[in-house]
This record gives sequence, C-alpha cells and structure tokens, in this order.
Amino acid sequence: MRARLAPLIAIVALIVALLLAVALGPVRLDLGKITRTLLGMHGGLVNTDRTILLDLRLPRVVLAALVGAALAASGSAYQAVFRNPLADPYLLGVAAGAGLGATIAFIGRDPGVTPSVPIFAFLGGVVAVASTLLIAGRRAHDPPTILLAGIAFGAFATAIQTYLQQRNSAVLRPVYSWILGQLNGAGWSAVIDVAPYILLSLVALHFLSRRMDALLLSDDEARSLGVNPARLRMMVIVVATLATSTAVAASGLIGFVGIVVPHLIRSLTHQATSRAITTIAIAGAAFLVLADLGGRTIVAPAELPIGVITAFVGAPFFLFVLRTRGRGLV
Repeated sequence: MRARLAPLIAIVALIVALLLAVALGPVRLDLGKITRTLLGMHGGLVNTDRTILLDLRLPRVVLAALVGAALAASGSAYQAVFRNPLADPYLLGVAAGAGLGATIAFIGRDPGVTPSVPIFAFLGGVVAVASTLLIAGRRAHDPPTILLAGIAFGAFATAIQTYLQQRNSAVLRPVYSWILGQLNGAGWSAVIDVAPYILLSLVALHFLSRRMDALLLSDDEARSLGVNPARLRMMVIVVATLATSTAVAASGLIGFVGIVVPHLIRSLTHQATSRAITTIAIAGAAFLVLADLGGRTIVAPAELPIGVITAFVGAPFFLFVLRTRGRGLV
C-alpha cells in the first residue's frame, strides 16, 4: 500500500513545497492571488508583487526542483551501479572537476574575459568522469576500481583548484560561495539552459532503471537475466553524470541530496530502483525546494547557502546510513 501511495504523496509534497516557496520570503505573497496569477485569472498579483513572483521566485523555485530531481535520481542510479549504499552524484570526481572548472572561469574574469561559470563547471564535471574512466582503463567495468579512480582524480583536481585559488586570491570569495551552493539570482534563462539536459537525463534514467536492479546482482547473475552489465553500467554512468554536471553547473555544489532522498524513499516503500526512481526524483525536487526555502527564510533578510541546509540535514543521515548499512562499501 505504501509503495502505491508513494508517488502520489511525493507529488503532493512537491506541490506544497512549490506553493510555500513562492509565497514565503522577505515579502510574503497571498496564495490565492498567486494561484490566480498563475492561472491567468482576474484578481491576481499586480505591480511589484507580480514581478517578485514571476521574475524572481518562480524561476528560482523551478530551478531548485530540477536540480533536486537530478541529484536524487542520479544518486539512486549511482548506488545501483556501484552496489554502494553511500554512493552519491559526486562520485567519479564530478564535484572536484566542476569546482576546478568554476575556479578557472572566475579567474578568467579578471583580464576582461568573461567565461560562463556554469559552462566551465559542466565541462569540468564531464572531463572528470572521462578522466576517471581513462584511469580505470581495462577495469572500467569494475565498480570498486571506478570508485577509487574517481577519488584519485578528485584529489588531483582539488589540489589544482587550491593552487589556483592561492595564486588568485581575488577569486576566493566567489568560488567558496559557489562551492556552498546557491540559487540566488536564478532567472528563466538559467532554467531554459538546464531543463532540456536534466529532463532528458531523467527520462533516460527512468527507462534504464527497468534493468538497473540487475546491477545489484553479480555480473554473472545479471548476464543470466539477459543484461550486459558492463554496457548498462557505462550507460547509467554517462546519463547520471550528465544530470549531475548540469545540476552542479546551475547551482554549485549541493551535497547529500543523492543520499538522503533515495534512502528515505526506498526505506518507506521497500521498492527497488526500477520502481522507485521516478518517486525519488519527485521527492528530490520537493526536498531541495524546501531546503532553498529554509536558506531564504531562516536568517532573513540574509540568506544561508543551500548547501549548508542540505549538509545540516544530510550529514547526520549519512552517519546513520554508514552505521546501519555501510559495511563492505568498496
């Protein structure tokens, strides 16, 4: 019964989170007027309130939902690929590569060149995964080898990033702000830039998830079910990395979403990846929308980085999972 109700509950939670997020803030907006505005009815918001809703809050909330869905679904996919309950979207050096790319972009602004931070972060994440697979070499089909190669590349990229930051102290503050995760200033252009990649990735993961549970078995058992584990594993990694890199490029580094949400949904529904991944994506969207709302309101009118909010919730949860299910991680 819980498994059947889970998608409906996740959708209701997302709708409630979206309404709260657009209504609450330094300026509170009337929910009735918000609804009428969105439906194009008379009696909606006007003037400044309408601008706040349509040009400031709504694109930010939509972007948070897209990023949350991408990170949660990718986390679930990585956990199946690596047979690791603590796997999350920042494996394979994605976070380190994106951080290095963002640092290079910030440095490039000094001499008058203004590269796009999201583009450089995205490219950094993609290069990180490609490098990790190259390092793994012939053993790229082996989950523990890929995991260790990702850790090694992540340490290398982080070392380069630290060196560049020390050589260019002017970029320290904006880079650290980006690393902590931020959605402030997000507009419709940012939503349009990332939506196609994230939605495409989510659809692909949905269809791949029908075979993904076979990866939880041994490779021989997976083959007996008609699944090519090496090819499927590579496809899932590529798609999940596309979703993760796009999300990171749009929002900075926001951790723990890919751990908290998949475990929470699977523990409530007792469903495998193939049946739960859509619910996980919807719940991830709701989770990050609420986390962003908390970042905007807890210390209003100032803001907390959204990564601080997710870490505050996710770190204890991570320790709980580590304690209860974290044996034999590699």
